[in-house]
Amino acid sequence: MAQAKISAKANEGRFCRSSSMADRSGRLLESLDQLELRVEALREAATAVEQEKEILLEMIHSIQNSQDMRQISDGEREELNLTANRLMGRTLTVEVSVETIRNPQQQESLKHATRIIDEVVNKFLDDLGSAKNHLMSLYSACSSEVPPGPVDQKFQSIVIGCALEDQKKIKRRLETLLRNIENSDKSIKLLEHSKGGNKTLQQSTESRFN
Repeated sequence: MAQAKISAKANEGRFCRSSSMADRSGRLLESLDQLELRVEALREAATAVEQEKEILLEMIHSIQNSQDMRQISDGEREELNLTANRLMGRTLTVEVSVETIRNPQQQESLKHATRIIDEVVNKFLDDLGSAKNHLMSLYSACSSEVPPGPVDQKFQSIVIGCALEDQKKIKRRLETLLRNIENSDKSIKLLEHSKGGNKTLQQSTESRFN
């Protein structure tokens, strides 16, 4: 009888310890789950800052190369460029880096995709129109929506092999490149229109004196 009581107390002690350990493990796991949410929120916030930095630099660069900047006096242009350079310098002081965890296959896919985009960018000066069409096919390969034009199937398979965060960055880079080309097209058309207007004005003036 006494032995049975001792055995029962021992079993009760083991049960209490097991229950206590399970509760403690559960609390620790819950804490880690909460921390994981905060870590992901931190990465998302840092990524948003990265994107905002890219957008700001692009906007400053766009203003510096805009048609309006060409149509103001040299003194005003110099003053505005000084302000733009100051803003660009301050923007560049913000350093944010969100590292993407990749396996060897994802690393290789990223290198391959980057190399393809760089090759297209290097052809900008040779044939801007062809480079734009190529970039559009690359961008369509990254889009989840039905693309309006052709899709580069080979590039699409390469991008699918990249990490999800890299896929988003590749798409953003292509968007930026296409916007820059669009802005360049507008500047060229405005410049040509301006030259055409001056030529018409010159011809009209010459006809008056003949």
